Amino acid sequence: MPLNEEKIRKQVLKLQDALISLEELDRTGKLNKINYKERSSFTIDSDVLREFRNYCKKHGLNMSALLEKFMKEKVKK
Repeated sequence: MPLNEEKIRKQVLKLQDALISLEELDRTGKLNKINYKERSSFTIDSDVLREFRNYCKKHGLNMSALLEKFMKEKVKK
């Protein structure tokens, strides 16, 4: 069964942090923590942020997870 080159490229990009950590382990003998999340800073209108925070709290939602889902949907379009 031939390997699909595009699938391999996507997997390498997806696992890039893990591969970098393994390279560091090979180089130094120490395994660094693989970081799957990254902090970011945005400027958002305070009224919108307050309403969003209240909405998430009322519905038991995680603000970060909801924003991440929204961003993923936008990137896919």
